[in-house]
Amino acid sequence: MANSLTDLNNHLFAQLERMSDPNLSAEQIEQEVKRAGAIVSVSDQITGAADLQLKAAKLFAEHGQGVLPMLPQIGNGKAGQE
Repeated sequence: MANSLTDLNNHLFAQLERMSDPNLSAEQIEQEVKRAGAIVSVSDQITGAADLQLKAAKLFAEHGQGVLPMLPQIGNGKAGQE
């Protein structure tokens, strides 16, 4: 399994296709719906983390190294040092 947002998007569409399969039994549809719920739950966490990273990167881009002490995951947590 790859780890990019594009891959996540592909997994979501693949799940949508599985749920749309007209040959599925009621039991299989129920299983796919449960699987979709789990996938959506994990996807929400992944996209939330990506959104937080984007916000941190924007802060850094707008304010420079002065924000590094508040954003330890971007740098080493010490302003003015890399």
